[in-house]
Amino acid sequence: MVEYNPKSWLNLLFHSYSRYVFRRLLPALIYVTVYTSLITYVFYELNIDFVSTTSVHSILGIVLGFFLVFRTNGAYDRWWEGRKVWGELVNETRNMALKFSVMVPLDHPMRVYITECISAYPTALKEHLREGVPTDMAKEMVEKLKIDDLYHIPNAIAKKLFTITNQFKKENTIDPEQYRVLDEQLTALTNITGKCERIRNTPIPYSYSMFMKKFIFTFIATLPFAFVTVYHYWTILIVVLILYILMSIELLAEEIEDPFGSDINDLPTDMLAVKIGKNVSEIMG
Repeated sequence: MVEYNPKSWLNLLFHSYSRYVFRRLLPALIYVTVYTSLITYVFYELNIDFVSTTSVHSILGIVLGFFLVFRTNGAYDRWWEGRKVWGELVNETRNMALKFSVMVPLDHPMRVYITECISAYPTALKEHLREGVPTDMAKEMVEKLKIDDLYHIPNAIAKKLFTITNQFKKENTIDPEQYRVLDEQLTALTNITGKCERIRNTPIPYSYSMFMKKFIFTFIATLPFAFVTVYHYWTILIVVLILYILMSIELLAEEIEDPFGSDINDLPTDMLAVKIGKNVSEIMG
């Protein structure tokens, strides 16, 4: 995730992300430049009798603007919900560590192991929400934490924590009321994972995304005909600029609709996972 100062206009105007977006859109910009240049040349140099009008595209532009607003808002809602869920994860892991640290005696041999399990959970979850926990990392966690070799590593860690808590109850290390409190705390972890998976596995409806792109393509493909007899070769610059604006908004929506990836605008889950690990280690002491 990009860290920036929202009050620094100059840095925002010339931020490296603008160059990143430009590189992503460069093939489309080149294609539209060539396409618009050919249309302009044919109409202007061959003096074709054609009367262009911007009336239709003015109406379509308003409709397209509404579509883009809904598209961006829908994507942002997913991004913000993901951030709230990871905020819950930060709070729940802290609360869990605080309760384990108080309920489990300082000299108990499982304190260090519990610390490692809670600290590993956010790391396993962030990788699970991307392309799955890498094989090497999964093997390392299975061996280090002595968890079941499951495909769903977060579930394996949660299962181990449930097992330990249940064992504490049987050994009378904790009383039934403390067990109930810890059980609720552990259940909250799996609920958070389920919320993240819901966001990750339910993309924007295919038809909505498809027609959005078709609408932009059709709008840009016909736009030169609206300007060519009025602005002549300036039409090239106008069309390319409009394309850059529209596709930049669509590109941003594509990035943030899956907030758990590794794109520039995705959530800082790597940083949050490290932060949680430090907090838990400090609390468990």
